[in-house]
Amino acid sequence: MKLSGVMPALVTPFDAAGKIDFAAFTAHLTNLRAAGVTGWVPCGSSGEYNFMSDDERDQVLQFVRDFAQPGELLIAGTNAPSTAGVIANTLRAKAMGYHAALLATPFYTKPTQAELIAHFRAVLDATDMPIILYSYPDKDGVELGWEVLDALADDPRIIGIKESSGSLQRAIGIATRYAGRIQLVSGSDDIALDFMIWGADSWICGPANCMARAVCDLDRTFRTGDLAKAKAQMATLYTAMNILESGKFVQKLKYGCEVQGTPVGDCRAPLGPLTQAEKAEFRAAMEPILNW
Repeated sequence: MKLSGVMPALVTPFDAAGKIDFAAFTAHLTNLRAAGVTGWVPCGSSGEYNFMSDDERDQVLQFVRDFAQPGELLIAGTNAPSTAGVIANTLRAKAMGYHAALLATPFYTKPTQAELIAHFRAVLDATDMPIILYSYPDKDGVELGWEVLDALADDPRIIGIKESSGSLQRAIGIATRYAGRIQLVSGSDDIALDFMIWGADSWICGPANCMARAVCDLDRTFRTGDLAKAKAQMATLYTAMNILESGKFVQKLKYGCEVQGTPVGDCRAPLGPLTQAEKAEFRAAMEPILNW
């Protein structure tokens, strides 16, 4: 399975009562499709999956599945705190018609490298579902180390790794060490162009929620071989990307959607609202992007 283009790590719209807002979701996805995304990644960390019930997660997955058109890749976030929970979530996503699952380490538990190997192998054996690993050590507290990747790299169902460590050295290591075995997927948004240079053909992108035209244009520009233009575009995007990476990531994504005219509501508690100063800073960084 070839991963390519920009696939938004989708936010989940909520209404004023805190319920999933499917009307806002429709408007949001329609806007993203018009910008040129190549697929959909619901129920990842940007989607606040850890604040939703299993039924709500299934509603989101089914809604996105029903919205998708042929040729658009469907990648379901199916993470859970236990291996059994991941297996159950992944099997339900597979039954809905998802093409692959995006899996970080089980949260809260901080498993060892050997435990992670056993965990991913158990999920593979129970589901036979293609998996994109998700490396986000700042959030998960555990790195998917070389020991884990070495153990899994020759399984054809491990198709890629979304690398969100922020370490270019690690991205280069993945690109060179696992060439032809594990696809490098950009997940460190403020150095996305560097990932592209080192072979990332796809970008599972949270910022695509609020700057889809710009990030899709950057991806297309790089594919044409115009590196000078791509660098200029990345420079324009960099400040907003860097502010996102500095904290309150999901709140800023959702505020960015509001700024661009497709509001998706607030985050669920315990995530609180942005301060006026945080809004002003991010809005200023978004200004050169809004009319891309």
